[in-house]
Amino acid sequence: MVEQVFKLSVTDDKAVEKVIFDDNIHYLHMVFNKNEGLPEHFSNSNVYMTVVRGKLSIGLDDQEIHEYDKGTLLKIPFKTKMNVKNLSEEVLELIVVKAPAPKQ
Repeated sequence: MVEQVFKLSVTDDKAVEKVIFDDNIHYLHMVFNKNEGLPEHFSNSNVYMTVVRGKLSIGLDDQEIHEYDKGTLLKIPFKTKMNVKNLSEEVLELIVVKAPAPKQ
């Protein structure tokens, strides 16, 4: 078999899954319920964030919080302050790709 196969969880429960973490990319799958999210942090690579379902509430650097619906792809530059939250009632599901992969 040439390909590698990875499975993402299908859940409404909070999840932060490191699906692929190699020298090329970091590929993460995240699920957050209302008022859940990530601790405020700075991006350690270029971040590509796809909203699969729900509504993403995100504050970048010193901007006010913006909201993005499912079907939206954000490109966030390296060293950007990020505040990722779900402030809506719907479950938020994200795919996050970091490329190039951050140096460990």
